Amino acid sequence: MPQTSHPIPVELLLSRPVKQLCSGLFVSGRKASDIMANSALWWDGVGDFLRDRVELSVDSGTQTVSMLLILDEIAVPRLIEAYRHDYPDFEADWEAEAERLLELGGVTRRARCHGDQGCAILPLDPNERELHFQPVDLSTSLPDADSTPWPVGDAPDPDGIPDSIDEAKANEAVEAAFADPDAHTAGFVAVHQGKIIAEGYAPGIHKDMQLESWSMGKSITGTMIGMLVQEGHFGLDDPAPVDEWQGADDPRKEIAIRHLMRMSSGLKCSGRKESRNEWELGVADHVWPYHEAINAFDFMLSRPLEHPPNTVGRYRNCDPLTLGAIVRRTVEAQGEEYLSWPQRKLFDKIGIRKQVMETDLWGNFILTGFDYGTPRNWARLGQLYLQDGVWNGERILAEGWAEFVNTPAPAWDEPEYGGQVWLNRSGKEKNLPEDAFWFGGYGLQRVIVVPSLDLVVVRMGHLRAMRNVPDGQDGPAEQCLSNALGLLRKAIGR
Repeated sequence: MPQTSHPIPVELLLSRPVKQLCSGLFVSGRKASDIMANSALWWDGVGDFLRDRVELSVDSGTQTVSMLLILDEIAVPRLIEAYRHDYPDFEADWEAEAERLLELGGVTRRARCHGDQGCAILPLDPNERELHFQPVDLSTSLPDADSTPWPVGDAPDPDGIPDSIDEAKANEAVEAAFADPDAHTAGFVAVHQGKIIAEGYAPGIHKDMQLESWSMGKSITGTMIGMLVQEGHFGLDDPAPVDEWQGADDPRKEIAIRHLMRMSSGLKCSGRKESRNEWELGVADHVWPYHEAINAFDFMLSRPLEHPPNTVGRYRNCDPLTLGAIVRRTVEAQGEEYLSWPQRKLFDKIGIRKQVMETDLWGNFILTGFDYGTPRNWARLGQLYLQDGVWNGERILAEGWAEFVNTPAPAWDEPEYGGQVWLNRSGKEKNLPEDAFWFGGYGLQRVIVVPSLDLVVVRMGHLRAMRNVPDGQDGPAEQCLSNALGLLRKAIGR
């Protein structure tokens, strides 16, 4: 396993922002100034001041972005001060570290867009091999969206909003979602009884823009597992089909698909809230695939067991990335082409013409955070769950899959997590009933599914809204969404 031997791994300070800038430019089509201000944010609280010490380079021909961090007498003291402030229990020889950084003088990280597989962080060493897979051009078998009615297309409903809907309240809900500029809401869509009843976008955003979706992609991984269960490849209680775990003395062979779905595998995977002293790699294992050019599946499959399966529930990327590896191996074992399989077997069936699921340099989907979709795309996925995995008469997900994911995971201390989705069993969101569940992602990305209201709500936004909001408190984004949900309930009379 690669290790960082330096107190401040400066090579990792740039890797996520440069990837986010690359994706914002070449996947979303946003302006660089907007991306840098609102989406390509720096390492926790360490680095806003680093913006003035970074030189950007964009090669539109090769769709490559580079960031050079200048490490001089101005940057190094401030960097060390900020790092020590963020990690006060972390001890190091800071004088020696300052000398090392000044001698280094600077560090450059790059990211490149690889077509329909999106952008990926490139190796620190420019001489290192870049791609370990052949990118695939994706296409859709769906008809023209503009002439095809919702939900398979985007043509407006000729009947308009149903008479049962208070249209004025629905419009107020959209206004509430965007009411506070500090919420950084990008898109908002509400679907009731299968029809769009409210929709809005921020200036510069449109309905076809692929937006940062972050951990909502975990729910796509869960969806693909539900598809493979429906096809009969394995069941929820079957041992995870991971060859590396099948040794006679390997306790990981007791991990079942159900445990991985519920984030209860027990795999050792350090988290961001654990002490910096526990991070062998300079960042937590949980976010390591977001910061370095690694084979994400191999890394997570190598995690040892820390707790017996189904005894500790916690939010860790090792479980969904392991599920992603199982998806890839299962699909390829059937002779299917992995990179196009989601488009052919899922998206084309429910009206999604393009959903950018980014990969690492080995062609593994990093659906724990590097994925982009439109609000309408996400609304269709939410509707699939509202319909218990059936679309147009075809069962896509295993029967009862929506009920399974919306059942509290028993290993969690609170009934807040199910099967790659978050739950409202404790009434955390006061303007939603307890049967609501949601795909959730950083930046308050949400696909909220409410079976009792026949309602799907999508809210997407930028990471800037999360800055300076204390843990456990609602910020402007949460407040705007909650207000919008309350107005939506009034709009549908519930």
